Amino acid sequence: MRMRPTLSWTPADDLPPGTTDLEPVTDALRTGGVLVLSGAGISTESGIPDYRGPSGSLSRHTPMTYQDFTASAQARRRYWARSHLGWRTFGRARPNDGHRAVAAYGRHGLLSGVITQNVDGLHQAVGSEGVVELHGGLDRVVCLSCGASSPRRELARQLEKANPAFEPVAAAINPDGDADLTDEQVGDFRVVPCTACGGILKPDVVFFGEAVPPSRVEHCRRLVREATSLLVLGSSLTVMFGLRFVRQAAQAGKPVVIVNRDPTRGDQHALARVALPLGTALTAVADRLDIPLDEAAADVSPAPGGRGVGP
Repeated sequence: MRMRPTLSWTPADDLPPGTTDLEPVTDALRTGGVLVLSGAGISTESGIPDYRGPSGSLSRHTPMTYQDFTASAQARRRYWARSHLGWRTFGRARPNDGHRAVAAYGRHGLLSGVITQNVDGLHQAVGSEGVVELHGGLDRVVCLSCGASSPRRELARQLEKANPAFEPVAAAINPDGDADLTDEQVGDFRVVPCTACGGILKPDVVFFGEAVPPSRVEHCRRLVREATSLLVLGSSLTVMFGLRFVRQAAQAGKPVVIVNRDPTRGDQHALARVALPLGTALTAVADRLDIPLDEAAADVSPAPGGRGVGP
């Protein structure tokens, strides 16, 4: 199943309105067995922009497609120059109250699992366990020829060494870790090959136009089947993958609750959409359930996943 490059979505006029009532979220968590599906909106309070909305990156940036990346050496040069610069900033992001609340719900046995559409590793950095990274993680790199996997920090060191004078200033950082650079800023940036076979390196993330591994998709479907309810956090559900899980839950008669300030593509399937900031809403729900957020282990490691980001 491939990720479709759906870059825009126009809400229908008959979508149910959002609410500021947190009872649907509280009730779902109190029952337990909640499956969380998170999107870029949960990481905006950590300084990582989302794709859509008033300040979304899609207003100025088109994500790399798998087809462009594999077909063009120049496209790979642009990607790795922008991603290398973005990685420095991306790696300094820290989990916010939304991530901390999800981890706290998990520690108290209220969740059946967490599926994230994000590649930033912030759920794992604050202690959430068993997180399914639907679109992969930026902290890993894979070779398209031999399949070797290696930590992103190793590639970062190699790119630093190959491009010692590369110090452009990016206009912005995007949710996929890509930085906005002009072709002039990219210049003659040197891309390094796989150290094992000399093949093409790619971040271990699913690009638009690329297939999500079928085993991962089936794992997520199983989690939806086994969950009592589905809690969507910070996703517009524009990409069909997330929407399919919402539809699956709704068709099975499982309550779907969405926390997202703007309308989503799944609102018609939801019991309610809570139109509040994620950190504020999830912290308030934790308070109602007498769940402290400060008992989590301190997130002292840089993200993604607290796995030592940086050159």
